[in-house]
Amino acid sequence: MTTERLWNSNYLKAWTANFMLYFSFMVVTPLFPLYLSEVFGATKDETGMVLSGYALTALLIRPFSGFLVDSFPRKLVLLVCYGLFALFFGGYLVAGSLLSFCILRTLHGAPFGATTVANSTIAIDVLPSSRRAEGIGYYGLSNNLGTAIAPTVGMLIYQWTASYDLIFLISLLTAGLGFGINSTLKLKPRPIEKEELKKEHNIFHKVHFSLFTFHFSLSLDRFLLLKGWPEALCIVGYSFSYGVVSTYIAIYAKQELGITTGTGLFFTLLCVGLISSRLVGARGLRKGRITENATSGVIISFVGYLVFAAFHNAWGFYGAAFIVGLGNGHMFPAFQTMFINLAPNSQRGTANSTLYTAWETGVGFGIILGGILAEYFSYGTAFWMGWLGNVAGVVLFFAYARRHFLANRLR
Repeated sequence: MTTERLWNSNYLKAWTANFMLYFSFMVVTPLFPLYLSEVFGATKDETGMVLSGYALTALLIRPFSGFLVDSFPRKLVLLVCYGLFALFFGGYLVAGSLLSFCILRTLHGAPFGATTVANSTIAIDVLPSSRRAEGIGYYGLSNNLGTAIAPTVGMLIYQWTASYDLIFLISLLTAGLGFGINSTLKLKPRPIEKEELKKEHNIFHKVHFSLFTFHFSLSLDRFLLLKGWPEALCIVGYSFSYGVVSTYIAIYAKQELGITTGTGLFFTLLCVGLISSRLVGARGLRKGRITENATSGVIISFVGYLVFAAFHNAWGFYGAAFIVGLGNGHMFPAFQTMFINLAPNSQRGTANSTLYTAWETGVGFGIILGGILAEYFSYGTAFWMGWLGNVAGVVLFFAYARRHFLANRLR
């Protein structure tokens, strides 16, 4: 039996464009706390509030982006969102005050949130069904590589040039390149499935409006995969930890550990862990070991965040990076596969948007609470709180979410 081709041209284009998306976003993200402190004199809690804005708008747009991706031509939705995402980097070059930067950063979350949903849904569409779970695992490498490599590049450029504008320009050009790659996608026309009116009258699933002779039906399932709520709550816990650590890592290393040139190494080690576990985990997903991969991932990540919170030295700093990378590399693609397997094909975009909505919810809370705790207590307190969020996600996974998935999966 011939194995269907995984790395087809459309999948490679979506994979590369997603790498460009995360690279452009993450090359500036770890530097923002330093930028706000040095350029605008922002305090730690102000920094948390400003930087959490993007997570809020990404959170708000995700459910609607899933609906748009499922209801309109996906390439059109992707290009509009990706183009807007790229243009916002130009705004950072002209932001002259903390308020203008806050507005730009907050608005930037909307095209970022929509683009991640649209790009990942198209990548899943062009995968052969027999290798979809495996392809989801490899697709995540583009996120991981962009997220891990970009901060290293950003920190090196900052150390060499002390120029934030140059880094913003690199983000703009990289995002523009990703947009250009996606514009060459060649997708088959996809019939848009119209939602059929269901007979159920469950108020939690449908909201009905009637105005004279017009009748409308709006299903919450078109925006959020309600069946996946336990898995979504788990993701909120895991991303809460990541939001605290990834946002304040550079300023914490510089101010409390005296590590001024090692933040890039932190993300490099994170990347090594992610890639290693993704490559191993993809083979497991191909064989259907979805919950096994998720179990390994959440346990390893749990240990990694514990090490980071407990050991305030170089060993804890760098060791935690590798361990968290190993855990997240197993956990995230497994959870994404779980969401896809809980949804019918017509709700593939909704399943993706629910996963990312949950992720942004946790990241947003992590950024806000991390900044407040760092301002009034210490970064150590913030990192312990991040770990407790992870604990909550782990407990829910073992107590309920794992069994819930196995009982409700469609394939």
